[in-house]
Amino acid sequence: MNIGLAQFNSVIGDFPGNVKRILAAYRTCLDAGADLVLTPELSLVGYPPRDLVFKSQFVPKCLQALDYLAGEIREVPLLVGYVDHHHPTKPGKPFRNAAAWLENGVIQHRIWKTLLPTYDVFDERRYFEPGDSCEPILWNGHRIGVTICEDIWTETYLQRPFYDRDPIVELTTKGIDLLVNLSASPFHLGKPLLRRAMIGGLARKAKVPVVYCNAVGANDQLVFDGHSMVTTNDGRIHTQLTGFIETCAIVDPFTSAPQTDAPLSSCDAEQLYQALVLGVRDYVTKCGFSTVCLGLSGGIDSALTAAIAADALGPENVHGLTMPSPYSSRGSVEDSFALAKNLGIQCDEVPIKNAFEAIKATMQPLFKDKPEDVTEENMQARLRGLMLMALSNKDNHLLLTTGNKSELAVGYCTIYGDMCGGLAVISDLPKGRVYEVSRWINREREIIPWNTIDKSPSAELRPDQKDQDTLPPYDVLDGILELYVENQLSADEIISRGFEESTVRWVQRRVDLNEWKRHQAAPGLRVTSKAFGIGRRMPIVQKFVG
Repeated sequence: MNIGLAQFNSVIGDFPGNVKRILAAYRTCLDAGADLVLTPELSLVGYPPRDLVFKSQFVPKCLQALDYLAGEIREVPLLVGYVDHHHPTKPGKPFRNAAAWLENGVIQHRIWKTLLPTYDVFDERRYFEPGDSCEPILWNGHRIGVTICEDIWTETYLQRPFYDRDPIVELTTKGIDLLVNLSASPFHLGKPLLRRAMIGGLARKAKVPVVYCNAVGANDQLVFDGHSMVTTNDGRIHTQLTGFIETCAIVDPFTSAPQTDAPLSSCDAEQLYQALVLGVRDYVTKCGFSTVCLGLSGGIDSALTAAIAADALGPENVHGLTMPSPYSSRGSVEDSFALAKNLGIQCDEVPIKNAFEAIKATMQPLFKDKPEDVTEENMQARLRGLMLMALSNKDNHLLLTTGNKSELAVGYCTIYGDMCGGLAVISDLPKGRVYEVSRWINREREIIPWNTIDKSPSAELRPDQKDQDTLPPYDVLDGILELYVENQLSADEIISRGFEESTVRWVQRRVDLNEWKRHQAAPGLRVTSKAFGIGRRMPIVQKFVG
């Protein structure tokens, strides 16, 4: 049995466009000899559609597109993900996360997702009613178990059992000789290897081959990495599709597998870079933009952001501004121009000194003889935000913000200043990872100037300023943040691991105090297991300390 895996990139709510994409992938697989074609979870809809499903015409238009698509499927069956209505007279949520088996011009089978994730970035119980039973599909002498994403995540990944049902047990008890899964599993660092281990273990447990088709692309803050795969019934990897790109493959899961597992990149920096490039490309283009702008400070954060944008969109579509203040070194400006030359992007210099002096003079009657402090530092950041937003408005660029996760966590950023923008590209990269990815980019030649990587980071908003004047060393800060934000340990638990108490308490306080800033930040691309944004929902006003 030759199964076609159509790993492609849906756009949420673009039913006509998604139909065209599905048919193009279907025909590619058909020409390559497929007997059955799989697409990802909600491939007709795009994942996650969120509250769009509540719009009165959303699901009807989805079903209309499904009927049209079914009429085009004549040669071999197609499994496609979509949203359906729940039974109108039964209690429960109004919709189903569904898959349709299309064959001979009609819908032959409808399959309901059984396990509905409602944790981390997922909120499916808000919308969907789970399936009542899991039944194999009999086709061409094979008994096929069809599952949708979470239906196979019953043991390995979850730290505690979330469900009292196991669709795989239900299917294997009824007898299957093949298990397929339509998935929209978002990326975070380490997820591809985790999936491989989980699906291999699932195949050994069920004693059948597993065919797993995952979405690729990015929607809002989520990046989907693909890495679709097929395993043999003993859990070995038969075929692994390349990650972060649209691709199709034809696989017979009943043939023997290679003796060794297919290669999967173990380089964290490479995976992070690929995810961010894909995330920027899809966010910008799916929002209807073709060009971006950003501030270039001569520092490593803006340099990495520019490198990602140039790769994602083409250097001709990236416009950088370097905006020296009275405290900026000439070296920072030169580093910005060196970066722009290496990337092939446009860079212009717009000093803010005169504007800064004008604002100080305007405010002097109110400030009187009060000494300069963080107020004047923030003025400079907000002047830069003003200029970048002006460039964005005038030339219809999407403005990219350049702050990293370490800074955003403790509020080392200026609201309405360097936080201005439409997408926070590296807001889920801790500072240590910023350096790691930047060095990976330079693995063959200098792209990000080595001086930018090697010099001490500084906002350059006051004389001789260094980040470490205000913050703990980044390796210490990142270690505490990982335990506090991602692992959600208490301050006492973190201190017990050897971190200095005063530093831990300071970081904890800063993280908690700056929730209000993060609620107003641009959406950021999720690449770790716990990003600020949809997966971390903390109240702004609260008094808990722990």
